[in-house]
Amino acid sequence: MKVGLAFGSSVAIDGESTMELCRRAEAAGFESVWGGEHVILPDAIHSKYPYTPDGKIPAEPDTPIPDPLIWLAYAAAAAPTLRLGTCILIVPQRNPLILAKELATLDQLSGGRVELGLGVGWLKEEFEALGVPWERRGARNDEYIDAMRALWAGPHAEFHGDFVDFEPATCSPRPVNGNIPILVGGDTPAAIRRAVRLADGYFPGEGDIERLRALIKKVHEGCEAEARDPASLEINAMFGAQMMDPEAGVAEMREAGVGRMMIPAFFFAGPGGLDRMDELAEKIMPLTKD
Repeated sequence: MKVGLAFGSSVAIDGESTMELCRRAEAAGFESVWGGEHVILPDAIHSKYPYTPDGKIPAEPDTPIPDPLIWLAYAAAAAPTLRLGTCILIVPQRNPLILAKELATLDQLSGGRVELGLGVGWLKEEFEALGVPWERRGARNDEYIDAMRALWAGPHAEFHGDFVDFEPATCSPRPVNGNIPILVGGDTPAAIRRAVRLADGYFPGEGDIERLRALIKKVHEGCEAEARDPASLEINAMFGAQMMDPEAGVAEMREAGVGRMMIPAFFFAGPGGLDRMDELAEKIMPLTKD
């Protein structure tokens, strides 16, 4: 079982702290580091955040949220073995041709280490500020993925859809292995359908083990309905509540079929945080070995 360090970009925002975080995570046995995304946090938010009981995002207006792709490019040089992922990139907010170029460039620079964790967004006010339609964002997301994959597949690609339309064109460089693994985030039925249909991995926000098991069961049922091997869709899960008893948490994650545990870097913020990360790693990394 793999162990990722989630939201690293929100804990280490300057060059020196980013280098130290990534290097120590690599030395501690983490397999990957991940950056989250919001371009802005509007002062007035009426949209409901889906992962807290009160619907409020656990962030202040000035909480640092660096651009994940730029941050990951820096992290790539700091820790040359860590995989580099987004948790979560809001794909419908971005131009898919530019995003295809950015992701492929980062993948080339890092030797094929990039994974795209994506979501369709929950913050309507952010979409409005960016001038991106809120309606049909799920369909927009899916078409953007198809368009990017067409560009990554080879030269002289063309695409004609509702949201993306271009004649034969070439986007170079392309990903090292011809594609970039995609993880779909979200706990909704639509997110599960999207993961089954187009993704390499699924990353729900749910941390409660029983609710997580129920989501995984739905993912497996969805795969079977589409004649897809459930083992081909890796389950990534947040290791949050499990911090109360990490050793037991590893065991329950393994039993549930989780392929990668995602430990939020927020646990290691502040004075002594990286020492706490090392201490946790000493406890749990041996337990994750297959």
